[in-house]
Amino acid sequence: MRILLSLALVISGTAAAQTTVPAPIDAVDPMIGTGGEGHTFPGATAPFGMVQLSPDTDTSCEIRACYGHAAGYRFEDPTIQGFSHTHFSGAGHSDLGDVLVMPQAGEQVRLDPGDPRRPSSGYRSRFDHASEVARPGYYAVTLADHDIRAELTAGTRIGVHRYSFPAGRAAHLLIDLRTSLYNYPGKILWSGLHLRPDGTLTGFRETRGWAPGRKLYFAMRFSAPLTGHAFVDRDTAVAYKGFQGPGRGSDAVAEKLGRALEARLDFGRLTAPLEVRVALSGVDEAGAVANLDAEPGGFDAIRGATAQAWAKALGAIEIDAPAPMRTNVYTALYHALLAPSVWSDADGRYRGPDDQVHVAKGFTFRSTFSLWDTFRAEHPLLTLVQPAQTNVDVVRSLVESRRHSPYGILPVWQFAGRETWTMIGYHAAPVIADAYLKGIRGFDADAALDAMVASADYAPYGGLGDYIARGYVATDKEPEAASKTVEYAYDDWTIARMARAMGRTQIADRFERRAGYWRNSFDASTGWVRARLSSGAFRTPFDPTAINYGSDYTEGNAWQYSWFMPQDEAGLIRLLGGDAKAIAKLDAMFDYDNSKLDYSHAEDIAGLIGQYIHGNEPSHHVAYLYNFAGAPWRTQERLAQIVASQYKPAPDGLAGNDDLGQMSAWLVFTALGFYPVAPGSNEYVIGRPFVDRAMLNLPGGKRFTVIADGLSGTNRYVAGVTLNGAALERSYIRDEEVRAGGELRFTMSASPNKLWGSGEAARPFSMSKR
Repeated sequence: MRILLSLALVISGTAAAQTTVPAPIDAVDPMIGTGGEGHTFPGATAPFGMVQLSPDTDTSCEIRACYGHAAGYRFEDPTIQGFSHTHFSGAGHSDLGDVLVMPQAGEQVRLDPGDPRRPSSGYRSRFDHASEVARPGYYAVTLADHDIRAELTAGTRIGVHRYSFPAGRAAHLLIDLRTSLYNYPGKILWSGLHLRPDGTLTGFRETRGWAPGRKLYFAMRFSAPLTGHAFVDRDTAVAYKGFQGPGRGSDAVAEKLGRALEARLDFGRLTAPLEVRVALSGVDEAGAVANLDAEPGGFDAIRGATAQAWAKALGAIEIDAPAPMRTNVYTALYHALLAPSVWSDADGRYRGPDDQVHVAKGFTFRSTFSLWDTFRAEHPLLTLVQPAQTNVDVVRSLVESRRHSPYGILPVWQFAGRETWTMIGYHAAPVIADAYLKGIRGFDADAALDAMVASADYAPYGGLGDYIARGYVATDKEPEAASKTVEYAYDDWTIARMARAMGRTQIADRFERRAGYWRNSFDASTGWVRARLSSGAFRTPFDPTAINYGSDYTEGNAWQYSWFMPQDEAGLIRLLGGDAKAIAKLDAMFDYDNSKLDYSHAEDIAGLIGQYIHGNEPSHHVAYLYNFAGAPWRTQERLAQIVASQYKPAPDGLAGNDDLGQMSAWLVFTALGFYPVAPGSNEYVIGRPFVDRAMLNLPGGKRFTVIADGLSGTNRYVAGVTLNGAALERSYIRDEEVRAGGELRFTMSASPNKLWGSGEAARPFSMSKR
């Protein structure tokens, strides 16, 4: 018996060792979202890093055809054009793709990228996905046409390349400042290259793209000396030769300023891989050199440090789930930790919205704020998984941006410190209010509130003057008026909430009134949020399914926007005629037959389930609204439907563009079993978990654990919930309950519990509780 018991223990221990759960960093698959309409990139970056070093498969597309290449890389493409240092993760629009580097081997060096439809043309190269490796902070691929193994890693402000060239063949690098994502003639206004006596290559370029007048500087060093080089001004097709290696020539001879420059760098026949260290700066070339010096070390050292940074960041949540779901959720968390990205240099200097250089004192200035998307779940998630420095940096960066804005308002959609005026609302307000109301400090709250009020009162912006005077945005004076009215009203509510918490009652009273303006766009006779004319009449004709850019709605229609009053869903339900009618309308939204509709003209409309559009943000809270009508079990059904159809561990695993982490943050929250329907309420609406167990590691050593007993594909309903061992009958949980640590336990069942969470007192927050 003792022998048998010992043998059993050995076998059991061996099986356990063979089924060891991989570390969070090993569960991440950066290829998810690189196909379909996810618009993510697979390359190397650090958490919130300034550098996103990634392959570009096509930068030559016409603007209208560039939508699928918004991140530079598309999984379906057969060639790689080069490796550039800046990318957005999951944006619906694009820019960037700065400082493209492409290695070549042999005597002949090609200077043009070639035609992506002709794989062997130009300096681009074919590649095979089987040769790719993508992990947080690391990417590798074999360039088949050049027989070069390319490896990429990145630190906070630097990227490091490592190229293994074929033996006996001359090694070259092409540095191309002509290319850009969403390219067009004349986009590159100016560029410069300087080869310094110590062999450091520095340069800059200015673009008139999505963010006009954007300036970027770089510094580049090599592990092997140059044997020759040429600078090429593509406008004149003249080569400028000068500096021929360390210790010879002069920097002045090597310098050529002009538009759309290239550099051909020669290294002879190398016996070891070539490492290329590149740092970026938004300030000047000296800043780029200083950033290069601030992160010393070769490829392996930088890769190791970044792997540790990712292990720490991803360790904010410990997840126990089947491998496909675990990969989905950890990859979603990874994508949620890419932005807002660092924009200030190591010495604190950064270029602001006024195109002037400022200094961030006591914080790191961040940019890349896709606020129309990310206020919903991305920023609330960061308050949990990065509650300290990240959120101090985020809020202070927003407030400082307002100080330096020529218009005196908070960012709308900012990157590289510059404003793009993309999308609608003043959604920096809920980001700041949500952080403040959750107890996050380290910033000047009065200055932050003043910035929120200034943005909400800036009459020239988006029909705000009309909104303030009339209580709604008039559609005959301003496009997308219906969407703007309801989004402004929500933003106003968050301003009121923060002002009330700070004791600034006059501001609180004024913005609470404005928070109710959503009703002014609600047509009680039809049950839709609609656009009104300046006469007060609703615009006709009216089609709730119509989606057209520049119409009454922003990237959506009446079906999505008629649910956007997250601060007052109870008020909406009352206007719809009560719980039963609200539930019926929600069901009609999800069950709508789209077979006779054509949305091919609308790029961002993806991931349709009826008229629910998960691939775009206005729908993201809608599945949770059954809770407000006393039917949480219907939310549980819809969430199962959404997760199964919109996410999978594959390149086309995101139904729509990730929008700087919003699609991903939705999944992280939903997998945990709750979601911030109304950031600023300090409540999360309970849905149902999609992982067996998850643990949030919080400051001060606190842990909040979610357990789903009996979870399976069949057991998709919540039979009951306990919080710290006590029955929880309400269908929401408070933020302070999560931050205190404890245990939220779900008992799952194959059949719905229609009583749980159905009572009036069990329903989540609303301005006008019925």
